[in-house]
Amino acid sequence: MVEQRMNSVIKWALILFVLVSIILNIVLISMYSGRAPKCSAHRAHPLRGKHDERSLVFADLTWEEYSQVQQYMLKQKDLDISTNQITKPSENFLFLIDLSLPKKADALAYLDDGKGKPTREATAVVFYGKSGYVKEYVVGPLPNPKYHRDVTKERYNTDIPINSRPVTIGEYAVLFEFLEAEFFSKLQKLMKESFDVDDTNHLNAFEQMPRGVRSGDRSTWISFMRDMSGMYIHPVGLEVLVNHESVNSSQWTIQRVLYNGQYFDSVQALKEKYDRGSVKKILYTKSRDYGSLKPKTKLLQVGPQLFHPEGKRYSISDNHVLYMDWSFAFGLSSLTGMRVFDVRFKDERILYELSVQEAMSVYGSVTPGMGLTKFFDTSIGIGRFAHQLVRGVDCPYEAAYITTYRYIDAPNPIKFEDSICIFEHNLGQPLRRHFSDFFHNSYGGMVNSALVMRTITAIGNYDYMWDFIFYQSGSVEAKVHATGYISSSYMMEGSLNYGHQVAEKVLGNLHTHFINFKVDLDVAGVKNVFQTKDMKFVNTSVPWQPGHHAMIPQLVEKQLNTEQEAALRYNTKTPRYLHVASPKVNRWGHPRSYRLQVFTFAGDHLPESEPEERSMSWARYKVAITKQKDLEQTSSSLYNQNNIWSPTVDFSKYIDDNESIVDQDLVAWVTAGFLHIPHAEDIPNTVTVGNGGGVLLRPHNYFDEDPSIHSADGVYINPSSTDSCENNRVACLAQETCSPVLEPFSYHGFDGVMKFQDWQ
Repeated sequence: MVEQRMNSVIKWALILFVLVSIILNIVLISMYSGRAPKCSAHRAHPLRGKHDERSLVFADLTWEEYSQVQQYMLKQKDLDISTNQITKPSENFLFLIDLSLPKKADALAYLDDGKGKPTREATAVVFYGKSGYVKEYVVGPLPNPKYHRDVTKERYNTDIPINSRPVTIGEYAVLFEFLEAEFFSKLQKLMKESFDVDDTNHLNAFEQMPRGVRSGDRSTWISFMRDMSGMYIHPVGLEVLVNHESVNSSQWTIQRVLYNGQYFDSVQALKEKYDRGSVKKILYTKSRDYGSLKPKTKLLQVGPQLFHPEGKRYSISDNHVLYMDWSFAFGLSSLTGMRVFDVRFKDERILYELSVQEAMSVYGSVTPGMGLTKFFDTSIGIGRFAHQLVRGVDCPYEAAYITTYRYIDAPNPIKFEDSICIFEHNLGQPLRRHFSDFFHNSYGGMVNSALVMRTITAIGNYDYMWDFIFYQSGSVEAKVHATGYISSSYMMEGSLNYGHQVAEKVLGNLHTHFINFKVDLDVAGVKNVFQTKDMKFVNTSVPWQPGHHAMIPQLVEKQLNTEQEAALRYNTKTPRYLHVASPKVNRWGHPRSYRLQVFTFAGDHLPESEPEERSMSWARYKVAITKQKDLEQTSSSLYNQNNIWSPTVDFSKYIDDNESIVDQDLVAWVTAGFLHIPHAEDIPNTVTVGNGGGVLLRPHNYFDEDPSIHSADGVYINPSSTDSCENNRVACLAQETCSPVLEPFSYHGFDGVMKFQDWQ
């Protein structure tokens, strides 16, 4: 009897379990039946090209190659070098290892003519503190180095004195010890009362450049900031001038001190006057945390996201990218940053090289540090500070992310995950379109979808977002946007002549941003010319109206024949169309060319009478055209910042020889940028909107017609095909199994249009 009851309970439990399972399954099916599966990672359509391993001739060094060069250099006992990150300035230090680019002629012979692959080599930069100079070596062949060659004189035609070097981490370590011993420890009362500095609280240092006023100087004004979020906008009113010219830190001195707008010749002079109460004191008050970027709302939302209904339309293999009709090789230099090589459209080379060269800022201030400041970011390393990009913020969530490796001021090569991103981007506007109203009702258009390669470099206070954009019209754009924190100074009498107040006792200092790009265009080959085009009004007789004249715009074309003619200064009127052109013509008999369209000029350049100007002489020109030379590789250098009065690279010398640029391999050096007068809305952070510049390279008679007409993105609708997918893939987007929930495509634009036939 008991056994029968147990069987009955088990039976009903099983029945109940089955019923609950069925109900749960019905609920789950109902919940998820409307959800489409995720889009496939596999592309629906084949790539238009094939990946090419020859792109590796431009590839950045691998972790293994960096290590092999480092070990080779350490084995050269006669060099007596260290790789310790806190090597003292008085010792020899291996500062940098980077790719040594092949000669252009050798690379083209390999890429185009099937000649031998250029020898892969690296550049190694050594600071010889013991001897008082800097040397650059070419090390090769990789991956197993067997030789090193001193190329310093070959590259720069001069010796490089040790004080031209950037400040290393090792030197910073000694400098901070010096400040603690010779400055902070001697002003403990002042530090506590004015800035709440003690054993647990401290100030942060922000150095200004250049380091002095004449060649050979190495004296740096250091401003002190509160140890808070966005320290760059928390100046405290204390600055100190440190002479660290000697590689022996025992000879370093403090030359001047600025406290609350008052100058003192020594730390002791400030201490004595402070203790006597004969200075205007700063009394510590806790600062509001206005520099924090933490969101001030709890209602966080996710914005629109990209998705790929038929898989990604681009492909990356090693350092080679394929996208629609485009292909290119890419890299990231520790010094100059992002660059691409062998850029081809429909398998024809458009660019041999497109690269960032320099980012420079010139500041104004009544305070000594910011008043003299001219930052050259290549001297610090633009690509050096390309850190990991934040998925979904710095780049679209579904972008491809690429890891890079660098060796600069470090004991070993360093890995930077996701420091480059590549993605296809719908710009949210048509590339072209037309709605035909009157006689022939139709709509034709194409979305502006382009490939973006991006890195973001956070160099001190500023973050620069670098984009190379490849459009389906055959255009390429190089542009930069600035964000991050402004540099600021403590408010003093006269400060408002140099900017606007942005916080309590804080001045946002006005400054210019100058950005230089190298554009090595090969337009239908390497024999090119430089042309300008514009218009003028001409008083013209009207053929059908004898005796009547009208001012009619006419085309004005000119060819510039020498480098000096083609050096277009920032303060002169420039023709609005600038072209690198080929002697070859398109179907209509016009020279095939690419137009350089520069947007947002930086404004006033430092007067050429100033001794520092030669180090930034590239900024004299909106555009300068030179004959391509392997020894004119860059417009600036690692050393220009710290020997600004005797620059290692003076770009103006590229133009002084005034060579012919007719039927030559030409390089365009393009300067863009903007003037930034900081304002309250730069707190806490400068936004990218409106803060940028760049250059657009546009085909001009290069093709016989707009090449985007052959794009698969084209849409065509007529009154009989408003819902057809045949010439409009967008109409079927809502039917894609991996699409998000979308409203069905509909188009009623032809309803109610004005039709001439209705008037007849």
